[in-house]
Amino acid sequence: MSATTRIVLADDHPIVLNGLRTLLDAEHDLEIVGEASNGSMALKQIRELQPDVAVVDISMPELNGIVVARRLSEEMPSLKLLVLTLHEDRAYLKQALDAGVRGYVLKRSAAENLVQGIRAVVLGGLYVDPAIAHRFFEAITNRAGRQRNDPANPGLTERETEVLKYAALGFTNKEIARKLDVGIKSVETYRARGSEKIGLRSRADLVRYASTQGWLEVV
Repeated sequence: MSATTRIVLADDHPIVLNGLRTLLDAEHDLEIVGEASNGSMALKQIRELQPDVAVVDISMPELNGIVVARRLSEEMPSLKLLVLTLHEDRAYLKQALDAGVRGYVLKRSAAENLVQGIRAVVLGGLYVDPAIAHRFFEAITNRAGRQRNDPANPGLTERETEVLKYAALGFTNKEIARKLDVGIKSVETYRARGSEKIGLRSRADLVRYASTQGWLEVV
């Protein structure tokens, strides 16, 4: 990304905010333009500053992050919403996705995954922390498996489907290769071949297709 991405951070723990600021300040193309310590303040800051990305904690005083995300997704559809949270269960992830959140990062792995998550959502993708993505991937796989022989599915093989689903969830080719125990070149081939069959030209296209297929639903 060549342009600077403007970010507002919202978390009610000063130590967490300081850590996030240190982490993101190290990236030359990411700029923190505002900070908030509760949900009401977050709404006010984001509405006034009009950032590209809002990173909000789910558990905040006054208004929680899900409520904040839901309001902002209706008011500012171009805003990229990412939550940073301690919650690892499917219910919170489903609520976040339903509220318009496009990135879900665990606090315990923020140092490794937050920057990657921000870059993914800025590019129009969906990012789910790898530590929890695998927990609901099997359910998504089972649903997609029922669709595999559907005429609406343009001949994707099982492996192409797996690779595209992982990619839609924000996994890198290297991470997909490790999970499927195949080479990175094989992942690139499956991804390219599957994308060509469906007619995908961008990551945003992939996420939209994944959404229509139910791959991003949490059950």
